[in-house]
Amino acid sequence: MPELPEVETVCRGLAPHLEGRLLVRVEQRRPNLRTPFPADFVARLTGRRVESVRRRAKYILIRLDDGCVLLAHLGMSGRMIITPQRPESYGTHDHVVFETDAGTVVTFNDARRFGLMDLTTAETLADHPMLRALGPEPLGNEFSGPVLAERLAGKMTPIKAALLDQSVVAGLGNIYVSEALFQAGIDPTRLAATVTGEEADRLAAAIRDVLARAIAAGGSSLRDYRQASGELGYFQHQFSVYDREGQPCPGCDCDVARTGGIRRIVQAGRSTFYCASRQR
Repeated sequence: MPELPEVETVCRGLAPHLEGRLLVRVEQRRPNLRTPFPADFVARLTGRRVESVRRRAKYILIRLDDGCVLLAHLGMSGRMIITPQRPESYGTHDHVVFETDAGTVVTFNDARRFGLMDLTTAETLADHPMLRALGPEPLGNEFSGPVLAERLAGKMTPIKAALLDQSVVAGLGNIYVSEALFQAGIDPTRLAATVTGEEADRLAAAIRDVLARAIAAGGSSLRDYRQASGELGYFQHQFSVYDREGQPCPGCDCDVARTGGIRRIVQAGRSTFYCASRQR
């Protein structure tokens, strides 16, 4: 599933093509994705001008000139495909088409149909069921070591699981939590409540750094993800531990033949990769 860096990259790719443009044509090519489309989906979007394209956690937020907000989630395989004009035909998995007054076409393609689109308003956005329980944005000014420690306080679950909880920190997923825990030198099996003080400061800084570097690299392309331009992301070439079981981690001076190198364990049904020598 695309995580924060991938969704941020998609938003940045969409913004130059949508912001300030009129949606002159909207085509809904099926009745539902993960959830049904609103009954008036096409009518409420057609003829509206896009004011901004932003991200909240793993959601794309497209604000329109009448106060309406299109909320979209890419799901497991969703892609926003930008083309300079309408294609001659659409594929089976092209589910929503947006055409602007500049002739640009944005097509939402989702083979697995785990994505979703909904309509809300700017005034009620924070109370939307998908958003209201979300924690702080890890790249926002409100996120820091003390804030992270406060949100972890009393949580007797592994730190890896706690960071995947969207009510603790918004937008984090399996890849970037593994990478941030490695960078901070924290064992993913540690109880979340034990990460306090200097360790929480170090972990918050690592989270911000890993996410910023991933965004700069266009995200990570492991399966379906592509940038809005159609390009692959490149952060997968910078992974320190994720999907590198049995390999040495960067800067490791331990005996891989003896230690087995980077380890893979399963936590809550998800793979976790870490270095037992460097993460405590």
